[in-house]
Amino acid sequence: MAASRPLSRFWEWGKNIVCVGRNYADHAREMQSAVPSEPVLFLKPSTAYAPEGSPVLMPAYSRNLHHELELAVVMGRRGRAVPEAAAMDYVAGYALCLDMTARDVQDECKKKGLPWTLAKSFTGSCPVSAFVPKEKIPDPHNLKLWLKVNGELRQEGVLSGEKKWRGSRKSRKQTKNVVSELEMSFCLLTIPRGCHCRNLLLHPSGNFPSPRSPQQRFR
Repeated sequence: MAASRPLSRFWEWGKNIVCVGRNYADHAREMQSAVPSEPVLFLKPSTAYAPEGSPVLMPAYSRNLHHELELAVVMGRRGRAVPEAAAMDYVAGYALCLDMTARDVQDECKKKGLPWTLAKSFTGSCPVSAFVPKEKIPDPHNLKLWLKVNGELRQEGVLSGEKKWRGSRKSRKQTKNVVSELEMSFCLLTIPRGCHCRNLLLHPSGNFPSPRSPQQRFR
């Protein structure tokens, strides 16, 4: 059944959005966070998808909304305890996305030891680009990502040049097993430095007019 679903419209049937946090040391330091020895995982619901051209609603409870440009992996097969050497066989393709984060809310959640749900998982918090088949990107570990807002460069980084979280072999295996259990999922993996919003947004593959106030819809 899954094979009949068009990958080009993954946001319509994708089951989960799995996010790996602090997997790049530069970003962790930028956020004044310790570089973890174990992976930090969190989820976004399917209602977080915002395909190109769709309206997005800013949460009314935040006054400090940040963008985080990510390279995402679209998982196309179900797997369990997948060997590291076979991991790419389960990848269907890629997309760019923005991990929208209510930073002020996240900071308060961290102080209280609470989950990040309000900060990371609101409706439309994951704008996505068009699907890119795996064959179009032979080396996903050596990509240059950048984000411009109204022509101003806000984020830029080469994935192979970013200081990546490595962790122990056991930690990588645990992360891989969690992700591989999620068939037809969307996994956010990377972030260049420079995750700030200043009330201006840009879709990874096109312009996003800037929202002017909380709860304002924009395209």
